[in-house]
Amino acid sequence: MNQETFLGLLRQHEGILHKICRLYRDTPEDREDLFQEIVYQLWKSYPSFQGQAKLSSWIYRIALNTALASFRKKGLRVSYPDTLPDHVAIPAPVLTEQQEQLFLALQQLSDAEKAIITLYLEDLTYQEIAAITGIDVNYVGVKLNRIKTKLKTILKS
Repeated sequence: MNQETFLGLLRQHEGILHKICRLYRDTPEDREDLFQEIVYQLWKSYPSFQGQAKLSSWIYRIALNTALASFRKKGLRVSYPDTLPDHVAIPAPVLTEQQEQLFLALQQLSDAEKAIITLYLEDLTYQEIAAITGIDVNYVGVKLNRIKTKLKTILKS
């Protein structure tokens, strides 16, 4: 894939990346670092994308795995190859007060809960959520009901 095609895909799906970064990191600097790491992982992994799933589902899987894996790798230095495209920085969107409150509530969830509710809020089907997260389709519904109840409690307090 050439650099222009890759950058076009990033622009098309940048909302996914910003949501994951916002949910899994607290500071703007950490979000930017995670964003760059996700972009790197997408660039590195794209040649192996076979198109068996939707591109957005594949991006979610890479982004969520990168966000979760980077917690485990704390302290390791990552070196990036010279072949990574230039000008990857895409500014984060400005949030309304209501959106900010929702993100603050979502940040109080566990990493697994964040992943599931994020995918749900993107209108993915239970089957797609199950495929991305690796849990059973029926359990997706159970988890979503529990997460919704938990979010209602958080938002009321």
